[in-house]
Amino acid sequence: MFTVNTIDPRAQSQNIARGQRLLQRGGKPVWVSYIESGRVALGVLDDGLMEHQIGVLEGPCWLDASSAVLNLPHLVDALADTPVQLRQVSIDDFSKGISDLPAAAQAVLTDVAMAHRRQTEFAVSRLAKDAEARCAEWLLSHAQSGAQGQMAVELHQRKRSIAAQLGIAPETFSRVLRHLREQSLISGSGRVLNLVNPNALRSLAGV
Repeated sequence: MFTVNTIDPRAQSQNIARGQRLLQRGGKPVWVSYIESGRVALGVLDDGLMEHQIGVLEGPCWLDASSAVLNLPHLVDALADTPVQLRQVSIDDFSKGISDLPAAAQAVLTDVAMAHRRQTEFAVSRLAKDAEARCAEWLLSHAQSGAQGQMAVELHQRKRSIAAQLGIAPETFSRVLRHLREQSLISGSGRVLNLVNPNALRSLAGV
């Protein structure tokens, strides 16, 4: 198994506090981190907040080893979502560990890294779609006709879960809903949201 111990068994364990940044988008890998325990959020940071989240990693696992394998910049930011324990190896030691593998194993590793990077690029490209547009699209796709013919959405899930599906922070989701109410596109503040102006929502969603 290709673990941190096979590369540098002397790598020291580090304790990272929740909220600390572990990767920066566009940065070239200098160290490669192996998460021994804890959860790391991946996405795009805005003013230090993970406004757009595309996934999480739970240790034990490598943190963005694909960029190190391909010697390319990081595509996403990474933030410790819980206290994290990790070990780091230098990019030079990591690359040497790969070069020591059989040629067939190196080829497979490179193919997997490229496939993972393409998936990440696609996920990041989705973030280009405005948060309001994604929320509007979600509301329309979950709407049902009420007794008086008005479209409405019943929130069966917690807002945090819905926000995660949309790839945005819970605070962003609440802010977008408030903005849509102020524009008179939706109404209601409980578990039922009425779609006051579905056509405007469709225009906002681009559908």
